[in-house]
Amino acid sequence: MANFLAVEKTLKTRRAELAERVSSIDTKLQAPLSADFEEQAGDLESLDSLGGIEVAALKEITAIDRALGRIANGTYGVCIDCGEPISQKRLESVPTALRCVNCKI
Repeated sequence: MANFLAVEKTLKTRRAELAERVSSIDTKLQAPLSADFEEQAGDLESLDSLGGIEVAALKEITAIDRALGRIANGTYGVCIDCGEPISQKRLESVPTALRCVNCKI
């Protein structure tokens, strides 16, 4: 089994950054709206964008958690479809990859 300590550290750092971002977004999403209707329209548009950013961050956190789980159980870097190793180059570019390049296509 390969040693993925550096990958694990990178994933944990990225997860912490995303968790902080989600927390910040949650705070903004829970803030009261302005009493001015015109300002509310702009605020709501901004909140909609923040909601999309939050959803993307939560999806990435889930992918990171799953990758960390695969590292812990020794299946990290193995394609979930064909069982062959995922190339180092692919794992470097997409550390949460589940599939090798051939199966991803």
